[in-house]
Parts: sequence; C-alpha cells; structure tokens
Amino acid sequence: MARRLVVQPQSDLDIQAATLWYEDQKPRLGVDFLNELERVFQRISENPQQFPQLEHTVRRALLHRFPYGVYFLVEAQDVKILAVLHLHRAPDMWSSRK
Repeated sequence: MARRLVVQPQSDLDIQAATLWYEDQKPRLGVDFLNELERVFQRISENPQQFPQLEHTVRRALLHRFPYGVYFLVEAQDVKILAVLHLHRAPDMWSSRK
C-alpha cells in the first residue's frame, strides 16, 4: 500500500524555487523538473525503504536528470518530505528541518 506524502511548507518552497530557476533557464525545463520530481515522489510513496538511510531515520532519493535530492522521514502511515535540495549547494540543510 502506498503511503501518503506530506510535503512540509519549506520543502514546497524548495520545489517552487527550483522550478522557477529551471523555467528561467529554458522554457518547459521547470515542467520537466516537476515531472521527474513527481516520479520520484511516486517511488517514495510506493516503497520508501528502497532509498538509503543517511542519518537515523532520514532517507534520500535522487533525481536522475537534475542534481537534486529528496530528503524524507518514513512514518507509520505517511512519508514526511523534509527538503528538496540541490546536491552541490546546501545538501546538509535538511538536517535542520527534522
């Protein structure tokens, strides 16, 4: 059974900022980013345990085309999305969001 994803407000801001930045670089690139992120969210929802654990209970899923990681916690019924971050800019920012 797929778990419900709960995107934290700060994670939503991460997603919006990345989408706008990619869209400014090239038309429809922001849409491509969102589509890939949606596929990763689906994989996380279906089987969150497939992704490596970074620290304690925090796991990370990587996007393939874009240098972003999705940091999340697996809870009893839900998966809490802590951050969607560029891997080369501030990859440790997620630790302050637990």
